[in-house]
Amino acid sequence: MTTAPKWVEHHGLRRPPFGKDVDDGDLWLPSSRERVVDSLVDACHERGHVMLTGEPGVGKTCVLRALRSHLPEAGFRLTYCHNVTLGRRDFYRQLCLALGLSPKATAAAVFHEVTHHVQELGEARMHPVFLLDEAHLLHQDVLDHLHILANYAWDQKPLLSLVLVGLPELTDRMTLRRNRSLWSRIHARLALGEARPEDTAEYVEHRVQLAGAKGNPFGPDALVLLHEASAGRLRDIDRIATLALKRAARHKARKVDRQMLTHVLDADSLD
Repeated sequence: MTTAPKWVEHHGLRRPPFGKDVDDGDLWLPSSRERVVDSLVDACHERGHVMLTGEPGVGKTCVLRALRSHLPEAGFRLTYCHNVTLGRRDFYRQLCLALGLSPKATAAAVFHEVTHHVQELGEARMHPVFLLDEAHLLHQDVLDHLHILANYAWDQKPLLSLVLVGLPELTDRMTLRRNRSLWSRIHARLALGEARPEDTAEYVEHRVQLAGAKGNPFGPDALVLLHEASAGRLRDIDRIATLALKRAARHKARKVDRQMLTHVLDADSLD
């Protein structure tokens, strides 16, 4: 059995509260993000295509994980592609591997393999959903071809859903005249805005409770400053809050107040 770090034990926690190892069922989403998840689920049920954009750390990955837990396994097959910085052939080869298929040598053969598999899933009443993360980095030749993947039998058979996820720059690329064919097929265009101060406070409370805290080690003023410093971005919250808990443990403090968090932020800005 792995022993928890001393700073974790100091705060009466079972594990570090701001790590990445969180089960889908334990994910936290504010009401604004829950509405985005609902829109994603609706779009998949309607066999539509989706674009989801947001700045780094605002919770795009959490939303995708929530989508995975909300879609019934009996009717949907989710395939996640994160390495999108590939040419067209290698992109489809990666997609083949993700689908459990044997990639072929040529781009045309690989594309045929993917489309044939999608048609087979449709005949089995299984709707494939392709999640393309970091889609703002997609090569233009892949974007040029994605509208073909999204188009079956003159748009009469929506056999799959594409979910393009990326930074706000993705919108700029999609609205280029060259990409208008794919853009016109994106049925739901969603954007994640910045979190609110109360979202940050609720998120911290949720994470420390999951880790076994009997009370919140962060004071109200510290939570306000934490939101200001992180702009509500989850990755920054996780990093800063962890540094604060470690500093509190070194100073034998049970509570992180605004002064202690200020010291953490000052030290962090020097690194």
